[in-house]
Amino acid sequence: MGRRETKQIQVGHVRLGGGAPVTVQSMLSVPSTDIPGSVAQAKALEQAGCQVIRAAVPDMDAVRLIPALKQAVSVPIVADIHFDYRLALECCAAGVDKIRINPGNIGSDSRVKAVADACRQRGVPIRVGVNDGSLEKHILAKYGRPTPQALCESALYHASLLEKFDFTDIVLSMKASSVDFTIQAYQLAAGRCPYPLHLGITHAGTARMGVIKSAIGIGGLLQQGIGDTIRVSLAADPVEEVKAGQDILQALGLRGGVKLIACPTCGRTRIDLIGLAQQVEQALAGCQKDITVAVMGCGVNGPGEAREADIGIAGGKGEGLLFKKGEILRKVPEGRLLAELLAEVDKL
Repeated sequence: MGRRETKQIQVGHVRLGGGAPVTVQSMLSVPSTDIPGSVAQAKALEQAGCQVIRAAVPDMDAVRLIPALKQAVSVPIVADIHFDYRLALECCAAGVDKIRINPGNIGSDSRVKAVADACRQRGVPIRVGVNDGSLEKHILAKYGRPTPQALCESALYHASLLEKFDFTDIVLSMKASSVDFTIQAYQLAAGRCPYPLHLGITHAGTARMGVIKSAIGIGGLLQQGIGDTIRVSLAADPVEEVKAGQDILQALGLRGGVKLIACPTCGRTRIDLIGLAQQVEQALAGCQKDITVAVMGCGVNGPGEAREADIGIAGGKGEGLLFKKGEILRKVPEGRLLAELLAEVDKL
């Protein structure tokens, strides 16, 4: 699929936009006062494959978190700041890789200029992040209520405050809890600015519904070529956000790795296919091979319907067929199906 052309932003060693691969972000959920706990969670996110980590910096004490995180992980760190421009200045001095702040919320032009200058001097980009619940009064007065147009205009308004001081290392996000609302806002922004876009559905919900809403909203925009970095916002362990984000990218062909296809089963199934599929998924979770693996319920849906799979198994009565690109390799006892499949994956 084609990608929207944007300015490229450097966040630590990670590139955003300008044709760079779409990256997966998450945010620490441990209280900022708990530095050991925050560090432990950051390490878990890094191990899960998170490429950018954001941390809330609500006060001066929390600035201490930035160097602690920088020493503990190699993932770029973003400081999430609201209202107090001095926190942005201190985080820049502490070595943060990116700032999330809305210039319209920090006061006078002199304050905006101070943040822009500090970030420019240290090569720190700024994410402007707006949502449908915090639109400016003058924009609400213009549109009467939160709308996708209002959300887009709010983001561009904040960006213009930085542009006034020749600062353009900007990433934009325009999030709403409504999937359709969010999609429309990003579509508008994609045609009105050159900046990389950070995608997400805000307040998406718990892991179950939040993943569904994020897959539709984020996935729908990415399929249109819109979006350069993503965060799946869940009321859950942030590691689950990273996994969901990676899955969305993989489903769209924007990230390699094992693609598992599995039969939903029917009355023809004579093996524990669901359990077997889960075992295969777990066993191949860390495999980086760009292959398709099939776990099918019977000979009808096996080598036939999954003939394009690089390797696969199809169940029978107490046994299964091992096949490769639609060609049957051999019959395998049910108890050996997982081991034999994984052995064949190793050969690929």
